[in-house]
This record gives sequence, C-alpha cells and structure tokens, in this order.
Amino acid sequence: MSKIKVLISRDELKAKTEELARRISEDYEGKDLLLVGVLKGGFMFLSDLCRAITIPVSIDFISVSSYGNSTVSSGVVRILKDIDYDITGKHVLIVEDLIDTGLTLTYLKDLFAAKHCASVKVCTILDKPSRRKVQLEVDYQGIIIPDKFVIGYGLDYAEKYRNLPDVCIVEEI
Repeated sequence: MSKIKVLISRDELKAKTEELARRISEDYEGKDLLLVGVLKGGFMFLSDLCRAITIPVSIDFISVSSYGNSTVSSGVVRILKDIDYDITGKHVLIVEDLIDTGLTLTYLKDLFAAKHCASVKVCTILDKPSRRKVQLEVDYQGIIIPDKFVIGYGLDYAEKYRNLPDVCIVEEI
C-alpha cells in the first residue's frame, strides 16, 4: 500500500515560479524570446511561468521520451513531437519540469543550437543535481530536490498523478 506525501507545496512552487519569471523578464527585455515547453510534464510549470513573465513571449512545445512507463530514465532520448517555429535568430528558453541526469536537456540544447538560434538556455522548476550524468548549466534553476521519484504538478507515474497541485513523493506503508 502507498501513501502520497507533499514534498513541495503549491505555494512554494508559485513563489519560485514568480522569482524565475522576474529574472527571465529582466534578462530578455527587448529580445525575441521563445519558450519551449517540454511535454508532457512541463506543461503546468510553463503555464504558470508564462503568465508571470512580464515581457512578450512566443510559446512552442516539444515532446520527448526517456522514461516510458519506468521510474528511471533509459538515457535514450526520442523526439515524439518537434517544435513548429523556425527558431533561427530567436532566443530559446527550454522550460522543463525536472532535470535529473541532464541527458535530455543536453540533447535538446544541442539540437536547438544546431538550428542557429540566438541563444539556448534552460529553466526548470525542479532539479536533482545529485543524479547528473553530464555537465549541464541550468540557467534558471528552481527548487533542488532529493533523489526521490516525484509526482504531481505535471509529473507523472505511468501517466497518472499529473493533476496533483503539489509535488509529492510516494511512500510505501
């Protein structure tokens, strides 16, 4: 039997999102910024983040898979849906729900850089630097979390629990 326990409350998520949005708004003032949400998990954070950003932005989505129905990344990144925008000359900010190994984000940064954008940076609401397998600079780092499998706020287990408003862990009881 399992029990769901709140790790990060919706109020903590909101406060960190607003802080990140202020920094992004200042850093990209006067620039052509495209937010690229990584589906499916990043949709809630992207929604909250873009509403808190005070400058004009464009939004697109990319869907990748490295987990499948597992709780551990396979390390193989597959693109399920690519972005629609021509990003040549644009500033791209990849918006992610969680960074752990860094493999997916490194792959996406390299992919976008090859498309001749003005810059590629990374924003995440949750970060597990203890799990890094590659060197990755996180430009807009949210909340550092322990090496636990988390659900809620867009994060899932086998496509369930994304709708929880807090970031939670599942404890066996």
